[in-house]
Amino acid sequence: MTTVIDPEKQKQAKQYSRIRRRLWLVDTALGAVYLLAWLFFGWSRALTAWLKTYTSNDWLLVLGFVAIFGGIAFVLELPLDYYSGFTLPHRFGQSNQDLKGWVTDQLKGLLISIPIGLIVVELVYLALRSTGGWWWLWTAAGMLVFTVLLSNLAPILIMPLFNKFVPLGDEHAELADRLIKLAERAHTKVRGVFKFDMSKRTKAANAALTGLGNTRRIVLGDTLINEFTTDEIESVLAHELGHQVHKDIPILIAFSTLMTLGGLYLASLGVTWAAAHFSFSGPGDIAGLPALGIVLGAFGLVTQPLGNLVSRWRERLADEYSLQSTAHPAAFASAFIRLANQNLGEVDPEKWVVFMFYDHPPLGERIKMAEGWNREIA
Repeated sequence: MTTVIDPEKQKQAKQYSRIRRRLWLVDTALGAVYLLAWLFFGWSRALTAWLKTYTSNDWLLVLGFVAIFGGIAFVLELPLDYYSGFTLPHRFGQSNQDLKGWVTDQLKGLLISIPIGLIVVELVYLALRSTGGWWWLWTAAGMLVFTVLLSNLAPILIMPLFNKFVPLGDEHAELADRLIKLAERAHTKVRGVFKFDMSKRTKAANAALTGLGNTRRIVLGDTLINEFTTDEIESVLAHELGHQVHKDIPILIAFSTLMTLGGLYLASLGVTWAAAHFSFSGPGDIAGLPALGIVLGAFGLVTQPLGNLVSRWRERLADEYSLQSTAHPAAFASAFIRLANQNLGEVDPEKWVVFMFYDHPPLGERIKMAEGWNREIA
């Protein structure tokens, strides 16, 4: 198995990344146009008025508005989702999934996201109706609780809907033992080491430490187990454990909560302005949902580089922990070289691309860190 950067793969990686960025730009622009159209063409107010001819119940008004508003958005975005999620990965040899599998995943995603999304919107508008100008503070607190609960329950309730997770068997007993001991040295309790069928969708490889508390577990893609050496897998997993050692989960949740607070406060100003400008009945009028989306979307876009910067900082610390705890810098470097080749990851993306889109340091930077570490040891 090769442990050098494949120049041909890098050409494909650059092209693949370029196309994906263009698709992101198109998707972002279309989303903005869609939201603005609902406000400036009066569709939002008209839909609310039409719904009120059938019910005056606030909960049902939110349900009806979200169903129609969100349903149209889903249909309009479906061609782009199909191209970016199915056609493009197949074109670059990154997907193993057939059309039936892709459609099934989309349906499963809808069955999960629709109830969760509806509950979130209903609770946001309950806060708008009940707490007045402080709705943004209550909403941020609710989202914090929701984030913690989802992080805890996702490994046992949501992830198994998409992949089959099985404990590593006798064939990989040595690997499992090494990873458990690695977690113990990091003072991290895990429920076990599991393999999941990543290859049924993609040729890419990955590993993760999922869950919180009693649901925390090590999960390895079968593509990782089949293509990487034990030392390389240990280096990848040690990086994930580095986040536990450095308390990155609570740190990033706290940072995200602060960002959410800022975004929701600005959204409260935007919704109040929209209610007056577009003749809504008040900030709690569901007709203002597109305005809420515009402000939160713009805030997310503007602050994305800051979030990425903080994330890259924590990821570098986790890389350093991996190099320190395993003392295998050569294995770390070769692991990320394999990831670059297998996942079509750009080794040296342009600086503006890193600034805008990368929440991890570029692969080339991480490989150079390990190579430098190796020279220091030598």
